[in-house]
Amino acid sequence: MVKLFFFNALLILCLTTKAQKNTTDSVKAAVNLMFKAMRTSDTILLQSTFTTDALLQTFSRTPLGKIVVVTETVPNFMKNVGAFKPGAIEERIVFETVKIDRNMAMAWTPYKLYIDGKFIQCGVNSFQLVRLDGLWKIQYIIDTKSKTGCN
Repeated sequence: MVKLFFFNALLILCLTTKAQKNTTDSVKAAVNLMFKAMRTSDTILLQSTFTTDALLQTFSRTPLGKIVVVTETVPNFMKNVGAFKPGAIEERIVFETVKIDRNMAMAWTPYKLYIDGKFIQCGVNSFQLVRLDGLWKIQYIIDTKSKTGCN
């Protein structure tokens, strides 16, 4: 009887610990780590937040006004972030939605971007994350951007 009690207690502890790693807070922490790396211009930390084959995309407008989706590589993104002095980039986000299913998560985060304290743009980031070896990593980001309508 005592063995059964300890076995059940251990099982509950293990399941609870595993569930804690799969919470919305853990997904938010992974996303926030990326923004910390951007804020501090820490490209090594920034790289650690992505999977090896992550994809970054944004909506853009051509000179003729056509809307297109532009793809950027993580190494190029890291190079751009690393060019700023620490503290220059501040992207203020709000976690509007976070959803998790097993080892996949998504986060929808409206944002306002400031460089050296100057407003640059606003929009929404859509993050797709995967949990690999117990850690949430960013697999995909697509975002919108605008200079107006940024309540």
